[in-house]
Amino acid sequence: MKKYVLSAAALAMGLTFSGLARADINVAVVGPLTGAYASFGEQMKAGAELAVEDINAAGGVLGKKLKLFAEDDACDPKQAVSVANKLAGEQVVFVAGHFCSGSSIPASAVYAEENMVQISPASTNPKFTDERPGDMIFRVCGRDDQQGSVAGAYLKKNFGDKRIAIIHDKQAYSKGLADETRKAMNAAGKKEEMYETVTPGEKDYTALVSKLKKAKIDVLYYGGYHPEAGLIVRQMRDQGMKTILVSGDALVTEDYWKITGPAGEGTLMTFSPDPRKNPAAAELVKRFRAKGIEPEGYVLYTYAAMQAWKAAVEKAGSTETEKVVKALNSLEFDTAIGKFSFDKKGDPNLPPYAFYEWKNGKYNQIN
Repeated sequence: MKKYVLSAAALAMGLTFSGLARADINVAVVGPLTGAYASFGEQMKAGAELAVEDINAAGGVLGKKLKLFAEDDACDPKQAVSVANKLAGEQVVFVAGHFCSGSSIPASAVYAEENMVQISPASTNPKFTDERPGDMIFRVCGRDDQQGSVAGAYLKKNFGDKRIAIIHDKQAYSKGLADETRKAMNAAGKKEEMYETVTPGEKDYTALVSKLKKAKIDVLYYGGYHPEAGLIVRQMRDQGMKTILVSGDALVTEDYWKITGPAGEGTLMTFSPDPRKNPAAAELVKRFRAKGIEPEGYVLYTYAAMQAWKAAVEKAGSTETEKVVKALNSLEFDTAIGKFSFDKKGDPNLPPYAFYEWKNGKYNQIN
C-alpha cells in the first residue's frame, strides 16, 4: 500500500484551514463598567453574557460559537472611540453598545468606517440614528424626543399649576432629554420657572438646591443620571424641601435608591414598558434571578439586541455586514423585550414610554 507523507507546509495549511473552520465569531458588549454609571454597564454585560451562553448552548450561529468581548468605555467619548478601534482590530462583527449617547455617537463613526454592526440597547439621543454615519447603526431602545414628549405632556397635565424647574448636566443624553421635555411642556402651554445646568460628578449641589428653594420650585425635572439625581434629592430633603423629582430612563437602577434611601420615595421617571413584566420573558427573568441577577433597566434590552443580530445573521446566512443589515431591515424580531422591527432610521417600533414611581426601593409603572 502506498504511503502519503504530508509536507510541513501542507500540514500547516491543513491546520490553518481546520482552525478557520472552527473559528469563533467575535461579538462585543460595550458600556460603562467603571465610574459613576457602572451599574448600567453591568446590566448590559449581564444581558450579553446570558444571551451568548444561550446562543452557544443552542449550537451557536451558523454552526460557530460566539466569543464575547466585554469592554469598558466609562461613558467617556474618547475612551469609547478607543474601544471601538480595539474591537475592529479584534475582528468583532457585532457590538451591543454603548450606553451613554455621548459614547455611542462617536463610536458609531468607527463602526461605520470599519463596517461593523452596532445595536445600542440604551442610547436614546435622537442624533444617534438621525445622523447615523452608516446603515449598520441601530438601537433597540426609544428616543429622547419620544421620551421627552411623554414627560412634557405629563408635567403639564399633572403639575400644570405648580412651579417647575428644568435642570441638566450638559452631557449629550442629559441635554437632549431636558430640551425635548421642555419643548413638549412649553408646547402644551406650561412654562418653566427656571432652566439651569449642573456639572456631573460633583458631591455638593447645595447651591442649586438653595436656588430651587428660593424660587419655591414644586417639581424639578432633571435631565441626567442617577448619581447626581440621587444627591440632589437628598440635599433637597436636607433643606426641608418636598419638591418632586422627575427624570428619565437613567434612573432605572437600584443604585439610585442606594444613594437616596427613603429620600427617593415618590421620584417619578420615564422608561419603556418594563420588559420584566412581559409574559413572553417570564422564563428568562426567572433564569436571570436564579443567577442572582435582577434583570432591571437594560439587561433584557441587551439580550434582545443579541437576539436581533443572531436572527439577522441566520436570515442572511452570513456575518457579512451588508447582508446582515439587509436582514435587520426586513425582519420582525421576537425578543425578550417584545416583537419589533426597525424603521428606515434604525429605530425600533416598540410601545411608547410610560411613567414609573420609586417606592420602597423599587420602581413600578404607574400609567
